[in-house]
Amino acid sequence: MPTCLPAVLRRCHACASERFRANGKFRVNANHKLLDAWLLALCAVCGDTAKLTVLERMNVRSVRPELLDRMHANDPALAAELLQDPVVRRRNRIALDWDGAWRLDTGGSDHLDREVIDVSVRFAARIPVRPVRLIADGCGLSRAEAGRLISEGRLVSAVRLSGRLSGDFTFTLKR
Repeated sequence: MPTCLPAVLRRCHACASERFRANGKFRVNANHKLLDAWLLALCAVCGDTAKLTVLERMNVRSVRPELLDRMHANDPALAAELLQDPVVRRRNRIALDWDGAWRLDTGGSDHLDREVIDVSVRFAARIPVRPVRLIADGCGLSRAEAGRLISEGRLVSAVRLSGRLSGDFTFTLKR
């Protein structure tokens, strides 16, 4: 589950820092019938503001009214959606850092004493995480121990557990 917006990785023009934090604020500018909209992000070091382009020279009539209302209301959920949008990320040449921006909800620890555990992992948002880290955190294992269980064939899944994953998956742990 996400706990906050991810850090935006982009170079600051004022201090050459590489990290910005988006706080969910938008700026919308109208020039006659054309709209520009930006998501504002603050430099983590100097506090300088960067504008991440969301809409550029769009005709007012072509923008959905509910989208415009959400921007005027500085909706943090809209900011999260737009930061995950590949078109917005490519247009602004940014990357996201999700470290510390999510938490794992296991629903309790009564499952840890069983011999075989079948687990279905559901993401509340498309957050790229390493499945081995997620499994280790959720089952109370070290990452090295989880890696050893994978190599021994006692931790299996239909998806590749090395690398990053942002979609739902299932795995089986045999103790």
